[in-house]
Amino acid sequence: MTRRASDGVGMSSSSHANGSGAVPAAAAGQREDDHSPTPVVGASSTNGNDAINDGTGGVSGAAAAESRIMNEGGGNNSESPDAVPTGNGKKQYAVSARWEREMEEERAAGKKSLCSGDPRRDIDRWFCCCARQIGGMFALVEKTDGTPIVIAGPCWPFCTFITVPLIVVLSGLVCYFVVFNRNSSLPWWFAFIYIPLLAITLGALFCVSCRDPGLLERVVDEEAGQNGWFWNEQVRSFRPPGAMYCRECKTLIQDYDHLCPWTGTGIGKGNMLAFKVFVVMVNLLCYTSIALVAYMLLRGI
Repeated sequence: MTRRASDGVGMSSSSHANGSGAVPAAAAGQREDDHSPTPVVGASSTNGNDAINDGTGGVSGAAAAESRIMNEGGGNNSESPDAVPTGNGKKQYAVSARWEREMEEERAAGKKSLCSGDPRRDIDRWFCCCARQIGGMFALVEKTDGTPIVIAGPCWPFCTFITVPLIVVLSGLVCYFVVFNRNSSLPWWFAFIYIPLLAITLGALFCVSCRDPGLLERVVDEEAGQNGWFWNEQVRSFRPPGAMYCRECKTLIQDYDHLCPWTGTGIGKGNMLAFKVFVVMVNLLCYTSIALVAYMLLRGI
């Protein structure tokens, strides 16, 4: 049975055999993740070097840098020094090791300013100051064990300030000038079709944007590799088949498909059904609105 990082257990000491800081041998020979900026690797080091084969015979400098994160402290230290232990019994998700180290360095330096010079990071801090950050995502409401109930994705500003206003404003204009226009010849009962269509579209958008897309907890036990899981160097965790690392979300997502800026988040196992419903409903709403406007123009109101 695999151990998760939330249990307070660090990297298995067997992964640091001979003081080399090698990645567990159970994940040897895995290919690079197509959605990852650095390779998904698992090849063991036989001579104590930190270099990591990128699958083409070369050495990836970025991957080597990530590997050095694991080797800090040396020897058989079972806990990575740059890890961010929760210390409160909450789940620890498989987030970017580089992001964890940046956050740790920022906390150590006491940098808590809301004006860091990075506009994107500042906006996140202004509007999500009370949320728990999980990689590039923000848990607005969560259970006592840290499971997100309402979570915002890395592109939440685009969804909030572009997608939602487009749907609400354009549909509102159609309602005002067409659906509820007393001078129009449109049947009154059509409002009972258009308004629910708009409501379902917005509801589906909320379910996509604010639902856990399928975040995975960090698993560091080599036993997971023997069960068919693969080692992912970006998050220093084993991942099950189908899980992928999202560069923008900075975390592993089960059955990851893509990042959708219109919904503001990554699309995975947890919100795929809601995403499909949203795509269907927003297209129905769009074509219905166009048809209503064209109908009223042809009728000559």
